[in-house]
Amino acid sequence: MGRRNYLVEGLSGTGKTTVAEELERRGFAVVHGDRTLAYVGDPETGEPLAVGGHENHLWDVAAVRALAADRTVPATFFCGGSRNAARFLDLFDVVFVLHVDLGTLHRRLDARPDEEWGGGQPTERARIERWHQTGEDVPPGVAVDSTAPVEQVVDTVLRHCGLPLRTPAAGSAPGDEPG
Repeated sequence: MGRRNYLVEGLSGTGKTTVAEELERRGFAVVHGDRTLAYVGDPETGEPLAVGGHENHLWDVAAVRALAADRTVPATFFCGGSRNAARFLDLFDVVFVLHVDLGTLHRRLDARPDEEWGGGQPTERARIERWHQTGEDVPPGVAVDSTAPVEQVVDTVLRHCGLPLRTPAAGSAPGDEPG
């Protein structure tokens, strides 16, 4: 999808979907990985499973590679998290890892509907807390504090990429480009 591809990752509750929606609002190409690429699978083999937990949340590697190979737009942002990201990190020019403090993480998870695993299941909540403390479930990348308003978070990401704060199609104005 993009001549340059970026991954926006982070733990559940750090704002990946919110950042994706703001990037789209500004006119950038976005792949909602958790909606369009995700499936439940074995993290070692990639084989689909009938049921699984957070550790089985994978992205279809072939689909990620195909989307990243399409160079029809200048930049594409892949947003979401997967337990098999190591299998396709080489496709991204930059990986951004969203971070929040533990209190913000709890507030965001508490605000989720009960049917979402992050808000209602204590075992998953404990796992997220452990990952928050250890960083073991996120790939290496550029750390971005996502406790700021989403507009500021996205501005930080775009400036790091050397991209205008809005695409021309979204109506950028003089002065929107990073300086």
